[in-house]
Amino acid sequence: MKVVSRSKVVYSFSLKNSPVEYVKPGELIMIETEDALGGQIRSENYLLEKIDWSMVNGATGPIFVEGAETGDTLAVDILDVKTADHGVIVVVPKNGVLSSKNFNASVKIVKIRDGFAIFDRVRVKTRPMIGTIGVSPEAGEIPTGSLGRHGGNMDVKKLTAGTRLYLPVFVEGALFAAGDIHALQADGELCVSSVEVAGEVLLRFSLIKNKTPEWPILETHDTFEILACGESLNEAAAIATESAVVALMREHGWSFEEAYMFGSIAVDLEINQAVDPKKGVRAVIPKEYITLNSLIK
Repeated sequence: MKVVSRSKVVYSFSLKNSPVEYVKPGELIMIETEDALGGQIRSENYLLEKIDWSMVNGATGPIFVEGAETGDTLAVDILDVKTADHGVIVVVPKNGVLSSKNFNASVKIVKIRDGFAIFDRVRVKTRPMIGTIGVSPEAGEIPTGSLGRHGGNMDVKKLTAGTRLYLPVFVEGALFAAGDIHALQADGELCVSSVEVAGEVLLRFSLIKNKTPEWPILETHDTFEILACGESLNEAAAIATESAVVALMREHGWSFEEAYMFGSIAVDLEINQAVDPKKGVRAVIPKEYITLNSLIK
């Protein structure tokens, strides 16, 4: 098994980033990650104005997946996500869903014990997940703090061990990177931070040749989920809805109107995060109504 150190970090998804490791499809690889705040906060007395924001939301990589070519799909099996024994949550003025309110900067260190995050005297069961995960775009640079068709900072709480993510491949080798592990996160990530932790992610890659999804697709035990984004939640919801309707049309041979109606009774729209410059919404389709072939073309 190959291991990539958390010291191999990038702050953008880009063809300009040189691979730090090469991996074959089917080969196991362990990625070590730093917390999304760059490991800078060690105490609740830390002053947020001291943060070096250029070190925030780094991703370990990029990893060159042998055989991946433009127009393919990179399938990423998340086999395990391990976290450190503590994490940090921050509140930053003028950020988050309630950014218009007046509030103070604040830091909380959260201990993780026996599968629970300890928030004051309240214990919350952890569900380690990957916040940032993606591939290089065809050209240019996309900051690791943003999201898009390439993946990126999607903050999907379901990106946990036992799930699979399908990403479009835009460049040779895909140039995959991941980071920003959360010990747990609720949909929306209201205050712009969750329990940010360092950790380790065990992955295995495979390829679907000559077919690619329009948007990243998450596969869980029961669902396929289209991970869309937009400049607003309304735009993100519309994009996710249209992608789901088109997939249902392809699957069942329905007209637009029929697929649109069916979506109202079978497709859930769920919010990933509502706090980054781009907002994330996923269209959740039960597997009994859709197949992967209708989502990746």
